[in-house]
Amino acid sequence: MSTKAPQGKQPDEIRNDFPIFTAHPQLVYLDSAATTQKPRHVLDAIRDYYERNNANVHRAAHRLATEATVQFESARETMRQLIGAASTSEVIWTRGTTEGINLVAASLRELQCERHEILITELEHHSNIVPWQQLAAKIGGELKVARITSAGEIDLDDLDAKLGDKTLIVAFNHVSNALGTLNPVTDICRLAHARGALSLVDGAQAAGHLEIDVGAYQCDFYALSGHKMFGPTGIGVLYGREDVLETLPVWQTGGEMIERVSFEATSFNRLPYRFEAGTPNIAGAVGLAAAADYLQTLDRAAANAHEHRLLALALSGLQQIEGVRIMAPDAPRSGVLSFVIDHVHHQDLGTLLNEQDIALRTGHHCAMPLMTRLGVAGVTRVSVAPYNSEEDIERLLNALAKARQLLA
Repeated sequence: MSTKAPQGKQPDEIRNDFPIFTAHPQLVYLDSAATTQKPRHVLDAIRDYYERNNANVHRAAHRLATEATVQFESARETMRQLIGAASTSEVIWTRGTTEGINLVAASLRELQCERHEILITELEHHSNIVPWQQLAAKIGGELKVARITSAGEIDLDDLDAKLGDKTLIVAFNHVSNALGTLNPVTDICRLAHARGALSLVDGAQAAGHLEIDVGAYQCDFYALSGHKMFGPTGIGVLYGREDVLETLPVWQTGGEMIERVSFEATSFNRLPYRFEAGTPNIAGAVGLAAAADYLQTLDRAAANAHEHRLLALALSGLQQIEGVRIMAPDAPRSGVLSFVIDHVHHQDLGTLLNEQDIALRTGHHCAMPLMTRLGVAGVTRVSVAPYNSEEDIERLLNALAKARQLLA
């Protein structure tokens, strides 16, 4: 069975690749920042693996295990190419962005280092806050937070001022899950390295929209999730610069990540396997590679331009509705637009929209400190993908105008 993805598809063709829209023809799905829908190409690849090659990897001499291992490691190479890593030794399979960040934070706990400050920003998801709080508490360090500007962008002057000789790592998102703000990754990594600090980029919201190049960013770590880039849930990648990974203690221990075990001592496997304890999510890796293949064979420039048109259409329409306040309307953005409507609770709004088959996300979006900074309890978030259409945005705007009249 061929699992080659269609070449050069334009936005008006892409929707047909996603079976969920056949099952739900009236669905307006504007919640891709939470999870993207899956193209047939990915679903077929996962099913094909289970039907034809299902076996454990790296551990047996029989044919199925060999075929599964080849497919699993080919998936790693596909992800290496997608993100621009120098070697597959730098591509670690995880359950997603959250586990990738936790892996780094947990490994850093064991380092004997004079640096004990961690710097994050006000834009972060809880998954890029709590692990660093725990690390700071464990090492007796301090968690510092760089401010955002009134425009919803990271204040680089404040970030630079809070960097110092004691900064161990700077962790920040590539794209804000709550506001959609597109952050200057290369600039921030350069500021971190100028002070001798490590850099970690939360790429969860970026990988499905942007072409990633970890080499160009010069970041030390980059974490992403498969389910936000058309792949399955429960699989992701942590990129780590090889020379940095070599200095980190192991995190989880068990099968596969070992080289030799005796009751007296254990020696650990080489990269990347020393950070991959236990039986991996083989089907997930195959599915994520299929998603990467699907992304690479689309017309990425046309898809990105299409998403920007949809967000511009939504922004323009929302500004015509009385009482709407756009969050960070002028910030560079990717994939996401958030707003509030005066005197309308976001949960009530989400419920009314759901009754009209419009799926989007309301609430704090796992970014409570950011909501506090913005002075709101929560926001309504519109998040788009290449399978969305102008008709989706028009239906949303019409529904919002009616909801505003009903709820205000």
